[in-house]
Amino acid sequence: MSAVSSRLPVFPWDKLEPYKKTALAHPDGIVDLSVGTPVDPVPALIQEALVAAADSPGYPTVWGTKELRDALTGWCGRRLGAVGLVHENVLPVVGSKELVAWLPTQLGLGPGDAVAYPRLAYPTYEVGARLCGATPVVYEDPVADLDPAAVKLLWLNSPSNPTGKVLAKDELIRIVAWARRHGILVFADECYLELGWEADPVSVLHPDVCGGSYEGIVAVHSLSKRSNLAGYRAAFVAGDAAVLGELLQIRKHGGMMTAAPVQAATVAALGDDAHVAEQRTRYAARRAALRAALEAHGFRIEHSEASLYLWATRDEPCWDTVAHLAERGVLVAPGDFYGEAGERFVRVAFTATDERVEAAVKRLG
Repeated sequence: MSAVSSRLPVFPWDKLEPYKKTALAHPDGIVDLSVGTPVDPVPALIQEALVAAADSPGYPTVWGTKELRDALTGWCGRRLGAVGLVHENVLPVVGSKELVAWLPTQLGLGPGDAVAYPRLAYPTYEVGARLCGATPVVYEDPVADLDPAAVKLLWLNSPSNPTGKVLAKDELIRIVAWARRHGILVFADECYLELGWEADPVSVLHPDVCGGSYEGIVAVHSLSKRSNLAGYRAAFVAGDAAVLGELLQIRKHGGMMTAAPVQAATVAALGDDAHVAEQRTRYAARRAALRAALEAHGFRIEHSEASLYLWATRDEPCWDTVAHLAERGVLVAPGDFYGEAGERFVRVAFTATDERVEAAVKRLG
């Protein structure tokens, strides 16, 4: 039996371990700005909803409760401007990474099919293609760069991880129209959509983009960052009912169910905008402090108009920059984790505590 793992690249974060050891040796401890995991408390109303649903002895459903589906469609209408969504247009998933990694397999893709994603991108898009034996293909501009006859699944990512770049509405309209002409399924990873700083990200579900029809398009959303729920594994997809209906049937067989207490917590989280605004304020202050410190230290920041990261360069190989910062007790992610085009950049997360961000600012001074 061949090892499936042999199809996959080396798990990138393992390569960062020696630099993490260096940063840990700093007298004042490490400032870890590499992974981008939330560090602030889960809002009280979400914790309370989770606890209230803790007595859930029975199996949850893959499709989720009526309350959850109401919350998903309602939020998409309120926040994304989506019109006319019904329960068949939404589906909860067990964290967005699971969905990204297994989507090509669940869509029945395999050898001879191409899965396309941005040249600088979250590594799991490539992993998903390789798990099912499909061909991973990168693009700068999908319309100009891709062979539409080969591509079966097109990933969009706006705001981008790692760069924070936001696709303008006109760009989304152009790409969606092209994909539809060629029968290419579009999945848009919009997990950072509520974290726009210098731009106002637009969803592919907005009627200006999709023309009021969800045919051939699906948006992916997560509560990990906007509600500090990375530990809950709470995410969902919304869009083409035919595509989601097929995924629902497959996921029923696979037992891919969001835990019942997490479903209840998701309802509470999506029904409250105040905690999202509070968290944005925290991140905005950390972003401003780190950006100013990095620029004063000789870095140039590109894109970064949204998301939880600063895409930074000193115009040198990214691993030299990682080593330079590790000596100062600051750990960042090398840009080549996200593709060869990132080889002279690092991704700096601003998800550390205020105290750790202040420490990083002092060390860069």
